[in-house]
Amino acid sequence: MAPIISRNTETITFSLPPPQAQLLRQAAKEEERTVSELLREAIRLYMEEREWRVEERMQRRSRQVDTDETEAK
Repeated sequence: MAPIISRNTETITFSLPPPQAQLLRQAAKEEERTVSELLREAIRLYMEEREWRVEERMQRRSRQVDTDETEAK
């Protein structure tokens, strides 16, 4: 008997235009991966980039505050 593997995931449903869905399925097939794997990777990369943009924005604001304070002296 096969071992029971518990999934530590949550199912999320969303829609795509049919041409985009077909491209996604084709990419998954070509890479021998599941659509879920591709979407998880895409979301992970997006979240990493988003975090980088937030940090970059905060650094830019901090530099601007420092510049403003220096100019005010």
